[in-house]
Amino acid sequence: MTVYRITTEQWSRSLQASGYPARWNAKGRFVIYTAGSRSLACLENLVHRSGEWQDKMYKVMLIDIPDKIQMDTIEPGKIKKSWEQVSNFSYCQSMAADWFNGATTAVLKVPSAIIKKEYNYLINPQHPGFKLIRLSGTEDFSFDIRF
Repeated sequence: MTVYRITTEQWSRSLQASGYPARWNAKGRFVIYTAGSRSLACLENLVHRSGEWQDKMYKVMLIDIPDKIQMDTIEPGKIKKSWEQVSNFSYCQSMAADWFNGATTAVLKVPSAIIKKEYNYLINPQHPGFKLIRLSGTEDFSFDIRF
């Protein structure tokens, strides 16, 4: 399976996690966020960058997750109704912490808060299975000026 990550050119050459807090990870939890499509990766960037994307060079990272890599899944129907609201970040972080701490899989499939029935994929670079996940390529990317 190929997943996608859009980032500035300087961070596009290797699979790294920042440790900054986000919906599914608390500060200091090094998790790589990816999306199931280029378009979802674009939307994720738009809602998180607040217009700071202008005048920067971006790349789409194509990340190959081999089929033999198992993944855990958080299904939207099995979590509380308002999980996607910003006020529930700590709830989502605690759910992903169980996956991260349990270290059962290198990948966690999570629902997108932006597009229903689409998914993002979290990658744990500290899991032994991470060594099988590869950056298979990069592509130039630019945000449409209308954004």
